[in-house]
Amino acid sequence: MPDVFADLVGQDEAVAELRRAAAAAAAVLRAGAADRAPALIAAGPASPAEAGDTEPGALDPSTGMTHAWIFTGPPGSGRSVAARAFAAALQCTYGTGCGECPGCHTTMGGTNADVRMVVPEGLSIGVGEMRALVLRAASTPSGGRWQVVVIEDADRLTEAASNALLKAVEEPPPRTVFLLCAPSTHPDDISVTIRSRCRVVPLRQPPAAAVAEVLVRRDGIAPDVAQWAAAAAQGHVGRARRLARDPEARKRREAVLAVPRRLTGVGAAFDAASALIEAAEAEAEASVSEADATERSALETALGAGGTGRGAAGAIRGAAGQLKELEKRQKSRATRAQRDALDRALVDLAGFYRDALTMALRAPIDPVHTDTAALAGAGAQKWDAEGSLRRLEAVLACRTAIEANVKPRIAVEAMMLALWKG
Repeated sequence: MPDVFADLVGQDEAVAELRRAAAAAAAVLRAGAADRAPALIAAGPASPAEAGDTEPGALDPSTGMTHAWIFTGPPGSGRSVAARAFAAALQCTYGTGCGECPGCHTTMGGTNADVRMVVPEGLSIGVGEMRALVLRAASTPSGGRWQVVVIEDADRLTEAASNALLKAVEEPPPRTVFLLCAPSTHPDDISVTIRSRCRVVPLRQPPAAAVAEVLVRRDGIAPDVAQWAAAAAQGHVGRARRLARDPEARKRREAVLAVPRRLTGVGAAFDAASALIEAAEAEAEASVSEADATERSALETALGAGGTGRGAAGAIRGAAGQLKELEKRQKSRATRAQRDALDRALVDLAGFYRDALTMALRAPIDPVHTDTAALAGAGAQKWDAEGSLRRLEAVLACRTAIEANVKPRIAVEAMMLALWKG
């Protein structure tokens, strides 16, 4: 079985840094065990990298390990993959992330009791959830190694939640490690005070060749399909896998890339905007409907739905508040899913205008969308470099507006008009 870092594509420098840190963390545990009783030292040879002068039982940043980390990089670079792999390496019996021991297996499978994954379903991570998480993080690891907290999309922390996390990062429990994932260390993504107390691991967009290799090796996808999907996904491993395996995802992409041909007037621009929004809504509905139904059914059953005993009817009537709270969470998750689906479409559209721009400039760069290269070339001749750049900027401005909570329909309609006008 490959080690836990095998799926971190094209990030050799980051993997090397994380391996050194995991080895240093293992040395801390051995040193602490030796300080208490030599017989408690885990059996098995220690690698040279795990040796050091670390103070027993304490994290020493100079050895390569510290209590708080931030993984940054563009979408698809593998921020959450890196964080989960590092968490597994910290729980690894050998401190190397072997991928074979129980610590690696349970962490990668999401069942390790000492690894808490926080994956926001809605638009933000609230202070209540963060306080509960910090309280749990203060507990002693049940497995005797580390208590690890992984926060995906840490840029979604509310200000109050960020302050709650800061208190824990400032005065961390001795055996707790925080792993945060964010697009960048810009203050808009992560607070300056939290950033100052973390070690940053920058990740880059993996090359298409590396993504294609993973699709072939891990998912058994044909090499030609893998190469096409990797290029079309612009280095995003998850999107590349979806394009390679899901016919519906390919159809949605084809519909998005047909937008430039449809922009023949003001009415056509508004029609294209409506079609894009409706497609995103349908995709989001399909992705969350099953989970919503399962959650509601489970909650109703727990509250006594279907019961025939005395008081069963009264119990389900009194559960209206809990059902309303569930609906609120599900609505927030659906909004997030819709925006994510829309953003994927905008990334594809930006790739098209990027191809037109590079062709207008005669840049020696391979196109992102090889199947629409001819259309992009025709656009490059019609718009020239300046017109292609303005259209690309219109798509990027739409993404920025949606991130700033502008209503998606308004942002997309403004973008379509800008694309038509050029």
